[in-house]
Amino acid sequence: MQVLPRGVRHMPGYIGRDDQVALVEDIRAVVQAAPLYVPTMPRTGKPMSVRMTNCGTLGWVTDKDGGYRYQAMHPQTGAPWPAIPERLQRLWQEVSGFPHPPQACLVNFYDASARMGMHQDRDEQDFDAPVVSVSLGDSCLFRVGQTARDGQTVSFRLSSGDVVVLGGEGRLAFHGVDRIYPSTSALLRNGGRINLTLRRVTRPA
Repeated sequence: MQVLPRGVRHMPGYIGRDDQVALVEDIRAVVQAAPLYVPTMPRTGKPMSVRMTNCGTLGWVTDKDGGYRYQAMHPQTGAPWPAIPERLQRLWQEVSGFPHPPQACLVNFYDASARMGMHQDRDEQDFDAPVVSVSLGDSCLFRVGQTARDGQTVSFRLSSGDVVVLGGEGRLAFHGVDRIYPSTSALLRNGGRINLTLRRVTRPA
């Protein structure tokens, strides 16, 4: 049995099939209001391999000129982000162990060729709240390490309905997606993987 870094929890199949289907419909409504777009890397302007959007009072964005940051509006439409669906709010209450609600939900869509390099989620003001991650659709190979980039890593498969929590000592663990396993789920009509990442951004009053 693999041992995960301290503070990292993997809950396989936490979200049942019916709730996964309902959650996909919730996300479709989010994408209608806040269309998916291709973010770019700071300084280089290189396009990322995922498409993304957000819901919540704040959304995480990145581009060549502004870098990594949170803002209250979609960078292309200028409209406020739609609200976080109630199902995701309830999930946060169940698994986060944090008394305040999430402010941001990053929606990443991975096609068969998309990847996510090893990184830390560290653009928030306060690291007391965990990061809660939901997988929907095709499986992926997820890699998680330590709080130092050169620390030992562990890789494991994430399937549709799995939940991962990075909290406590694992809140700033490096993590990434090394590959997508195409056609491993029929949840999304055209295939692919959706990752939903719930976060607090500001310190609670």
